[in-house]
Amino acid sequence: MKKRIKVLGLAILLATPLPLAAQPAPQEVGLMEEVVVTATRQTAQISTVPAHVTIIDEKKIANSTARNIPDLLRNEAGIRVTDTTGNGRAFTVDLRGFGETAGLNTLVLVDGRRINQPDLSGVDWALISLNRVQRIEVVRGGRGSVLYGDNAGGGVINIITKDGGPDQVNGEVAAGSYDTILTRVGATGSRDNLSYALAASYADTDGYRDNSASEAADAGLHLRYFPSERLSFDISGDFHKDTTGLPGALRLSELAGGTSRKDSTNPDDFSKTEDYYLKAGGELQILSESSLRLDASLRQRQVDAFATFAGGEFTGETTIDTIALNPRLLIKEPLAGLDHSLIVGIDYQDAEEEIFNRSIFFGFPTEGRFDLRKKNYGFYLHDELTPVDNLTLSAGYRYDRVRYSFGDATAERPTFSENLYTAGANYRYAGPSYTYFSYARGFRYPVLDELFNFFTSSVNPDLRPQRSDNYEVGLRHYPAHDFYVQVNYFHLTGKDEIFYNPVSFSNENLDGKTRRQGVEIAFSKPLALLTVNGGYTYTRAKIRDGQFAGNYIPGVPDHQATLGLQGPLGDAFSWTLQGNYMGKRYYISDFNNDFSKMDDHLLVNAGVQYHWRQLNAYLHVNNLFDKKYAEYGAISWDLEQAEFPSPGINVLAGLRVNF
Repeated sequence: MKKRIKVLGLAILLATPLPLAAQPAPQEVGLMEEVVVTATRQTAQISTVPAHVTIIDEKKIANSTARNIPDLLRNEAGIRVTDTTGNGRAFTVDLRGFGETAGLNTLVLVDGRRINQPDLSGVDWALISLNRVQRIEVVRGGRGSVLYGDNAGGGVINIITKDGGPDQVNGEVAAGSYDTILTRVGATGSRDNLSYALAASYADTDGYRDNSASEAADAGLHLRYFPSERLSFDISGDFHKDTTGLPGALRLSELAGGTSRKDSTNPDDFSKTEDYYLKAGGELQILSESSLRLDASLRQRQVDAFATFAGGEFTGETTIDTIALNPRLLIKEPLAGLDHSLIVGIDYQDAEEEIFNRSIFFGFPTEGRFDLRKKNYGFYLHDELTPVDNLTLSAGYRYDRVRYSFGDATAERPTFSENLYTAGANYRYAGPSYTYFSYARGFRYPVLDELFNFFTSSVNPDLRPQRSDNYEVGLRHYPAHDFYVQVNYFHLTGKDEIFYNPVSFSNENLDGKTRRQGVEIAFSKPLALLTVNGGYTYTRAKIRDGQFAGNYIPGVPDHQATLGLQGPLGDAFSWTLQGNYMGKRYYISDFNNDFSKMDDHLLVNAGVQYHWRQLNAYLHVNNLFDKKYAEYGAISWDLEQAEFPSPGINVLAGLRVNF
């Protein structure tokens, strides 16, 4: 595999970038309408996208108290963020109520490059530091399955990094609770036809709980070169390294018996991660507004982990090498005098996982070496047409195919394929205000360690891809040019949903259909002395029939709400207050709904900033009222409720400087 990476490193210079995040276009009421690249894999105005779309820009990032990307996302309607270990290192981000499998049903991109892993490890949210982020685009619903393929049944999140800007050097240093230290440096600028953005960061913390310390370092770059008006080249990369303690869960009986919330039942567990990627490409403009693009990327991720469990311990060393090629053609030319846009592309990804496991179970040692592989091929097309003023119609199709292999462990090579469809309509009825309807077929393939059994070195012949039918209707209304309200209803029916069955101790397809219905409400309104934004989400996620007929899907709350306030304090100061409410939900793995639900909680974060010339000083206070709560809880192997306690009140004070 390493030889293949070296070869690709030479070929990658011929590849293509994703489209630039374009500048907004003026609208009839004076509003600069936002644009999005994630929803169509090309620049599009939000009012033409039949989905609930959120854009988090640099201003919103700067005004928040977030320390990482998941903390930013938790402030948005319809996005449920769970800190699964309680130490800010591992998160699950859930769109549309998938619960414990949310990480496998939410596709995460960095500059259009997928970072979902082909195994149960899912998405590592620590890969990209906040000082590298220019904007984040979130497209909810299954329409991303046609454009991006696997893992997009709940939605797509695209993290777009800085690729240039005014000549500037910036630095940041901060310190806070739990002996936390944070430093960041960055630079942006341009020279002739070259633009660049460089960034690096270092973070070290002891964490809220025993054995929750984490030390991480990151470095990244993004270069863009324009040899002519019609041709551009792009290269970006990032390196991440961290060592993190894994404190483990605490049973409710232990907490009731006097065990401190800061204690760890796994004082020696840890994980070490090294992860890097390189992406390059080129874009050629053809005709008037059409273009030909080719992206290529490679990634290598190494994880060493140690964990203890009832009766023994486990040590694992895993290396995953991934290469991807993504050519695509955009034809954006009038059709019979009508505005028209067609994108056609191919996605290829080859992921190879090398695993070495050592375990001791009741005194008996075992070792295992495995070479697992997953190859994806996808062909897609997506078309948009404006038959009359203010009406946009869109439709798309994808054929996707995957093939697995498991080295010498088994001769079986399972193969699956999917045909996917999407269709939608948008009508802009008053300035930038619009209403929409959409349908999409979503899916996900089994990941490697769902399909392969490490204990028996065999393939589960009965495991199938899961599918879903997604319907959505909504509107985004602007009562004034700086005030919007968005309301949408979604209905998602799932079939053959893949999950870990705690009854049979195996990965299976649900023997009954699932249904997720809900309403998402979001708004933003500037007032005289402050800006108010927030949202509310109602989700009803149930299993319709089969073994768990009529039961709720674990880990999904019925109610969720967020409210943010931000405003000035005189000429130099500004303040932020953010509240997030999470409703009650069943513990992970409680598919029988036998146990009581996890407690709901209201978390309030606050911040104040001081601005003077090129300096920005800030103080962030998270969990302002020292709420004792847990975001993540599960049913243990011995059928007890267990939780990962979340941090109490904590502060971070820092200083940013721009030169």
